[in-house]
Amino acid sequence: PITPGELLCLGSSLAFSGLFYYLYRRKARVMARIQEAPKLQVDDNLPALVSAAEERCLPYVALEGIVLPAQAALTSHYHEGLQGVIQKLLLKEHRLIWNSLARSW
Repeated sequence: PITPGELLCLGSSLAFSGLFYYLYRRKARVMARIQEAPKLQVDDNLPALVSAAEERCLPYVALEGIVLPAQAALTSHYHEGLQGVIQKLLLKEHRLIWNSLARSW
């Protein structure tokens, strides 16, 4: 006979397996979209392409081309001769709403 403890363990194991499979499939779909992203060249046509896009945004696009650093290029401490730049960061603040139940913003 199966004990209630064994049933509880089996049920929780199945629930966790289902949750992790759901998260895996969701991330796999995102990775597939990223791998299928169109490759665009950084040239004079890029600003016109972005302004013509919906909401002036191109989701999941791979840009290819040469970029120049605004100040100095970053050099890698782990790979000699490897340099990089930091893209311009965009900070979007969400409106804070007071939650009276949790007494927090």
